[in-house]
Amino acid sequence: MKILMLSSTFPYPPTRGGTQVRTFNLLKYLSQRHAITLITQRSEDITDTELEELRKWVEELLVFPQPQVSDIEQGILAKVQRFKTFLQQGTPPSVLYHYSSDIQEWLDEAVKLSKFEVITCEHSVNEIYVRPEWQQQIQLVVNIHSSVYGTCRNQLETGTSEKQLRDQLNLPLLRRYEAQYCSKFTKIVVTTPEDRRQMAAFNPDGQIAVIPNGVDLTLYPKRPSDPGGYKLVFIGAMDTLANIDAARFFSLEVFPEIVRRYPEATLDLVGTNPVELVVELGEHPRITVTGRVPSVVEYLHQASVCVVPLRTGYGIKNKTLEAMAAGTPVVGSDRGLEGLAVDGADVPLRALRANETTEYVYAISRLFEDRQLRKQLSENARSLIEKKYTWERAGELYEQVLSSSIKN
Repeated sequence: MKILMLSSTFPYPPTRGGTQVRTFNLLKYLSQRHAITLITQRSEDITDTELEELRKWVEELLVFPQPQVSDIEQGILAKVQRFKTFLQQGTPPSVLYHYSSDIQEWLDEAVKLSKFEVITCEHSVNEIYVRPEWQQQIQLVVNIHSSVYGTCRNQLETGTSEKQLRDQLNLPLLRRYEAQYCSKFTKIVVTTPEDRRQMAAFNPDGQIAVIPNGVDLTLYPKRPSDPGGYKLVFIGAMDTLANIDAARFFSLEVFPEIVRRYPEATLDLVGTNPVELVVELGEHPRITVTGRVPSVVEYLHQASVCVVPLRTGYGIKNKTLEAMAAGTPVVGSDRGLEGLAVDGADVPLRALRANETTEYVYAISRLFEDRQLRKQLSENARSLIEKKYTWERAGELYEQVLSSSIKN
């Protein structure tokens, strides 16, 4: 197949985050048997070396400059105007920020010349380039990493919204936006059954496939032994709203209760770009805020328990999959374990679930004190990842979606 992949986020290196790791690994798999053209945008922090490394995985790489946030007009009047534009045109400012007329011009010409059999939008923000009338001549696939409407609604429901009034005003507009853009696509790909239900409500007749994220098992080997002890770890980019909220909730509300029971307990907050609200958590004598580390998997292997205390954010979580692959026992929230069969009837126990402070304290205490339970979770979780959550499996499923989309 001749596939055009659109990704406003530069998808390399995959260690940068969730968007990058999903896009790159699916691209990597497809490039083994198909001709891939990738259109992406380059921010200032992308090095020439990273650019050349990405080029090795595609037949053609087209890189356009990424608009700078500093170029966007600030102030209350500018914000009101952006909301007015959102209200009238239906496209969120966060999507418009990345728009490139040069990309649009190139893409319009490519479709006119029938250069590709499939166009994929890797993350829904790229839908802005797709014209509805293209459905008549080419297959269009959107790979939705998470529902923007569902995420906003969840943040409002859980009180974790950064700007409550703004999000309350935006919520019905995001619902309208998501329903509108989904109608443009031949097929829709999501990461969890929950997101599939959300998209089906928008597009009852749409073809929707669930393709979860995966793990590169060579980068996340199962730990050779149980370190024991009382060492907790939470991993994630420490400049995103969901992770900031999770780090503060766990550090301020849960961890003090853990220390009362286990004075030797420690907590490592591991992840890039910690904001001040996270950095200040390191003032606690038993909490370490690491920033970027050379090897995340080393922290997982050394931890007694990995916590995933997310209270907001839709979609399957790479941090959860990677911890399970590493064989580190996981205690996670409903959000942190979304899309994963880890407990319940006829399901081997693969992680412990907790949402409230008392539930976290109980679950973590069980694991601190029960080596056999730690072993059970470690083995069951690793087995699940090997069977269902590798990038090879995700790539196979994505290839099937794209192949079945080809017009005869």
